[in-house]
Amino acid sequence: MAEATQTKTTIAIDPVTRIEGHLKAEVVVENGKVVDAKLTGGMYRGFESILRGRHPRDAAQIVQRICGVCPTAHATAASIALEKASGTAVPSNGRATRNLILGANYLQSHILHFYHLAGQDFIQGPDTAPFMPRYAKPDLRLPPAINAVGVDQYVEALEVRAVCHEMVALFGGRMPHVHGILAGGAAEIPTKEKLVEYAARFKKVRKFVEEKYLPVVYLVGSQYKDLGAFGQGYRNALCVGVFPLDDEGKEFVFKAGAYQDGKDMPFDVKRVTEDVKFSWFADSTSGKPFTKGENVLEVDKKGAYSFVKAPLYNGKPMEVGPLARMWVNNKPISPIGQKLFKEYFGLDVKNFRDMGEDLAFSLLGRHVARAEESYLMLDVVERFLKEVRPDEETFSMPVMKDSEGFGFTEAPRGSLMHFTKVRNGKIDNYQIVSATLWNCAPRNDTGMRGALEEALIGVPVPDIENPVNIARLIRAFDP
Repeated sequence: MAEATQTKTTIAIDPVTRIEGHLKAEVVVENGKVVDAKLTGGMYRGFESILRGRHPRDAAQIVQRICGVCPTAHATAASIALEKASGTAVPSNGRATRNLILGANYLQSHILHFYHLAGQDFIQGPDTAPFMPRYAKPDLRLPPAINAVGVDQYVEALEVRAVCHEMVALFGGRMPHVHGILAGGAAEIPTKEKLVEYAARFKKVRKFVEEKYLPVVYLVGSQYKDLGAFGQGYRNALCVGVFPLDDEGKEFVFKAGAYQDGKDMPFDVKRVTEDVKFSWFADSTSGKPFTKGENVLEVDKKGAYSFVKAPLYNGKPMEVGPLARMWVNNKPISPIGQKLFKEYFGLDVKNFRDMGEDLAFSLLGRHVARAEESYLMLDVVERFLKEVRPDEETFSMPVMKDSEGFGFTEAPRGSLMHFTKVRNGKIDNYQIVSATLWNCAPRNDTGMRGALEEALIGVPVPDIENPVNIARLIRAFDP
């Protein structure tokens, strides 16, 4: 819906489709570009309130219902939080098994995102079963031959995602909402037979990522080069660390760190706070460290427009997700990517930051980051397949005590933080900062837009009746 006011036009996209959850975008367009933006999370989830008074071990199961796409990450963060609170050491085999579960979920989530959530922004469906574009002029540019490749892979990607789910379920018990990740390690002790089954399925996924997903992202991108020119936002990136390489949790495949105002800095949980001036929560709870957070609703609060809080790192909004992980860690680009960057874009890119901030933090750059991370995940999964030991213990029973702890990991769509406080054998306080809270935050107390709100500024909207680029950019963040 568009509402014109003199030379400015307000466009509301409600709901934003092909995402996980409930989101409204309201933007102001002037002279063909977005000049202001607000994102509204219109549903109060209340998981922190649900968990209060429950047994501490319940959290790992309940929090998975926050997201059907990445429940494994929530289970992992909840388990780590309770392990920290109880002083429980996870066996090495438990760490490796959990990494295999999460790794398979990463691959499934990234494939889902490109083909089945964002792909229809670029690919026209066949006449026999057309995708239904939201707008009359969806700006579909792919030549028929390239488009046919995208359509074929769309169908194959459904099958590959099912294989990824099977990989998760082999050690997680089922998918979505696994039973196999819990405080103390993993419930399943891998057998040789199950490891062989996992490895056989993984070969199919590797082949699809290497031969289909990664190349097609560059191929599609070559037809939409202008999407590399906008959507940069603040260019701030945060990663809290994922896929531990040691039992002490000091080394990770993707290390923790932040990139803010052009500078790298270490990650420090004490710098994470939450503002609520523009959220439907009481102002008295604003500006607190996330471990001291409260959820005091104020749904009729003047000026507020979202149930999402505004998480801040070092006082500023941050972007999280594959782009942030790849940028903070400056990971190498795949041989496929290096070749296609040269062929399609004339760029010599060996490590992620060689792209430069403008391209990396663009709409197109976010899709490249996710595809390149998928390629990296192939070696990550191979590594833990070699590390896991058949028939060795994966679990150590936590001993409950009055204490508190926080658990960090990276969901496929970005940084995830859980905090638990245990009193008298029950959860006394629980706080969660998920990836979409970082990316889709409203303004903070000083009026700074959230990460995605800021990225929307400058997005071209040549036709207000067909604001295709707005939806494209939102979906590139994978909210």
